Amino acid sequence: MKVEQFEYDNQIVRKFIIASVVFGVVGMLVGLIIAIQLFYPALNMDIPYLTFGRIRPLHTNAVIFAFVGNAMFAGIYYSMQRLLKTPLYSRVLSELHFWGWQLIIVAAAITLPLGYTTGHEYAELEWPIDIAITIVWVIFAINFFGTILTRRERHLYVAIWFYISTVVTVAVLHIVNSVELPVFALKSYYVYAGVQDALVQWWYGHNAVAFFLTTSYLGLMYYFMPKAANRPVYSYRLSIIHFWALIFVYIWAGPHHLLYTSLPDWAQSLGTVFSVMLIAPSWGGMINGLLTLRGAWDRVRENPVLKFFVVAITAYGMATFEGPMLSLKNVNALSHYTDWTIAHVHVGGLGWNGFLTFGMFYWLVPRMWNTKLFSIKLANLHFWLGTLGIIFYALPMYTSALVQGLMLKQFTPEGFLQYPNFLETVTQILPLHVFRAVGGALYLAGVFIMVYNLMKTAAQGKFAAFERAEAPALEKVYVPKPNEGWHHVLERLPVTFTILSILAILVGSVLELIPTFLIQSNVPTIASVKPYTPLELEGRDIYIREGCSNCHSQMVRPFRSETERYGEYSKAGEFVYDHPFLWGSKRTGPDLHRLGGKYPDSWHYRHMEDPTSMSPNSIMPTYSWLLEQEYNKEDIKAKITAMRKLGVPYPEGYEDIAPKDMEKQAKKIVENLKADKIKVSENKEIVALIAYMQRLGTDIKVKNDITLNQAK
Repeated sequence: MKVEQFEYDNQIVRKFIIASVVFGVVGMLVGLIIAIQLFYPALNMDIPYLTFGRIRPLHTNAVIFAFVGNAMFAGIYYSMQRLLKTPLYSRVLSELHFWGWQLIIVAAAITLPLGYTTGHEYAELEWPIDIAITIVWVIFAINFFGTILTRRERHLYVAIWFYISTVVTVAVLHIVNSVELPVFALKSYYVYAGVQDALVQWWYGHNAVAFFLTTSYLGLMYYFMPKAANRPVYSYRLSIIHFWALIFVYIWAGPHHLLYTSLPDWAQSLGTVFSVMLIAPSWGGMINGLLTLRGAWDRVRENPVLKFFVVAITAYGMATFEGPMLSLKNVNALSHYTDWTIAHVHVGGLGWNGFLTFGMFYWLVPRMWNTKLFSIKLANLHFWLGTLGIIFYALPMYTSALVQGLMLKQFTPEGFLQYPNFLETVTQILPLHVFRAVGGALYLAGVFIMVYNLMKTAAQGKFAAFERAEAPALEKVYVPKPNEGWHHVLERLPVTFTILSILAILVGSVLELIPTFLIQSNVPTIASVKPYTPLELEGRDIYIREGCSNCHSQMVRPFRSETERYGEYSKAGEFVYDHPFLWGSKRTGPDLHRLGGKYPDSWHYRHMEDPTSMSPNSIMPTYSWLLEQEYNKEDIKAKITAMRKLGVPYPEGYEDIAPKDMEKQAKKIVENLKADKIKVSENKEIVALIAYMQRLGTDIKVKNDITLNQAK
């Protein structure tokens, strides 16, 4: 049999490792800043580009797509070459992939603090960047599948299965979730509205976690764990069951993020059922990973790489147990909109993705630089700092969630809310947010130690940009082995394997999304609900720009504790003109859906100028620039036209008279402010924002006897 010689490309792997480390430090540093802002609001510094609402999505995008994304590409490119016994399909495509991805990250780092955002969680980037992501992902996919088709190894190893599911599913998720109608160069509206937009967003959001942060990293686990332990994967059969069950079940679970909302009950129930089912395949992966270490547990004490891997897989098991638990309605009623969501996400992010990345880097760098790790002691110190960081981060957030959740639901013996003021619950949990920041600081300190350790390791070695290898050419005619299993046959048919993977994730997607769009009774209309006025629409865009939905929900759930505090529960038909929906996923401040008309215009003005003037001890940042910046009345023409294209029933030609309507409504607000001795011009952004705030929840008749301080 002819043996062919070739070279593995380590150069592209090195680039992705460096990018991952650099952006990881930046993303985690921003995360530490926003953690401190939640108990020390002065750190917002009254600068629009540094407020919590604007840099919180910068943190999530940097950690998910820059830190974890670059690490994922590094691990995939390194492992697939060796698993397939072939170099990458194209060095040109590899370079285009790398530099294209970094440009996307830089674009996100610039646009998000500037306030250019779509408002969708984990998908805040505007339409030109979304197009760039699509192009770069196609480049990656061509390079990935091209490498598979030019392989010298007949059968696809288990890690490749998970990589395939990641490549195809992320493409589907991104394309469906990013259907936007451009208005300006960096402004668009989602074509979906209200309930439908919410379902698409959390179908995307949940499965972005599933297929960008989970299946890709399971593939990395299946390659790097056996390598580091020098042991085979525990069970091949369990790998098969784990893979197919996971990708089929995972895609259905998105609606569990929307329990007790205006989403149709059948969709909520479907999300709950499949979320509970999800624990079985998820724990199948955890068990397979941990039992791969059978016979090697004594080495875990000495090998920092294995330490990181063990904690990573354990964190994966904890997070995938917690997810189904949080999808149970009785648990979700307490946990949702609290810090429990934050703790849950970070156990997976810091523990699963972070620790697996660190272990992978500690294993990769010495081998690529042909040397030994500079300091095992420093790696162990990193491990313990990181572990303590996760504990100090997560435990205070779980405690915070229970404290706040129970306080919000507490009634007096007479039947009144014991804590009607939302701010009372916030002040109680501030010390726990201090502990959370301490945990983040410990975790980040460990990352800095890793950076030093890896740099010293590289400095003492010699990098092999292209590693020589050899393998027999792939035989043209394959002779099946006796009693060869069906899956073994499937593993040598990559195209068929990919098609089946796509079908597995499309079944749940189609059966959840299509009925919500086609069956009118799922989103009943309400005759009194009208489109936003031009000034309200402008104010809503300002609200989205400032990231207000990062702290405030607009979804009153059908609990007595919420209807007593906020007003009538939210109806699906109230959101039919909301592009995008703004239901939120965390309440750092109170719900705002029934805010309209509860306070005079002057209250909103002073609240944005200085929140503590209306709510002593508020942790909300000031928004003084809204009092100075002016909105462009001419922009409303394009916005009204875009909304009409999306089905909002503005009259034909209304865009031409919309500026005059803006002026008319703005004058009323200015007159109201003047009556309270506040002088402001009609074209200031604060006027538009007040118009939007006063509109919220006023389309239907609600209780008017509720008084509470609606500030943080």
